[in-house]
Amino acid sequence: MGHLVRVAKIQLVNAFSVLVLPLLITALVLVGNLVVAAAFTNGEGFVTGGVFSLYVTMLVVHLQTMTQMFPFALGLSVTRKSFFGATTLVVLGQAAGYGVLLTAGKFVEEATDGWGLDVTFLALPFLSHDNVVLQFLAYTVPLVMLSFLGLWIGIVFQRWNQLGVWVLTVSLSLLVVGLVLVVEWQNWWSELGRFFSELPAIVLQAGFPAAIAVLFAGAAYMTTRRAVP
Repeated sequence: MGHLVRVAKIQLVNAFSVLVLPLLITALVLVGNLVVAAAFTNGEGFVTGGVFSLYVTMLVVHLQTMTQMFPFALGLSVTRKSFFGATTLVVLGQAAGYGVLLTAGKFVEEATDGWGLDVTFLALPFLSHDNVVLQFLAYTVPLVMLSFLGLWIGIVFQRWNQLGVWVLTVSLSLLVVGLVLVVEWQNWWSELGRFFSELPAIVLQAGFPAAIAVLFAGAAYMTTRRAVP
């Protein structure tokens, strides 16, 4: 574990880009939404999906982890296994830290009646829980999922360049389209709707994303093992 922590510190050489920039972008998006609400909504409720800027930024940040820090770390004689293990620590720690901030911010938003402007930025209806632990998981697990997706895309680019990314994107798109066609062919829409509607919300918000995160992490790890700097 101590070795992984030391390797993780390599990735935090540029701590501003890795840790601060995602929060800064999210904060700027929040401020922008508050300005819009104050200027144009006339006190009416304003619901925004701006918080998802954090999720997109996390994907990009960890894509850059593999395109920029991976070659650098290998140049320092860090093994691929150690680098990926250390990266996993960074992803989990970063997502957990952001999850705590988002959860605290959500309750602040509710206590201040939407930052004093009736703006719903964090307390989105389909993500909200009264239970603090469930709220934390609803925010955090999708961050982990998208971070591992970013790692996978980044290492695919590192190994196969833009062609590899295009092939990956097209392959995933075809998979989704294929699944939709199968559901349409079998007329499973009503059964699927009933199945998902009967599941607890936290399963949709954190359970499925956790399973997908494991798949992305496994794919990224297997690709990393054969990647060249």
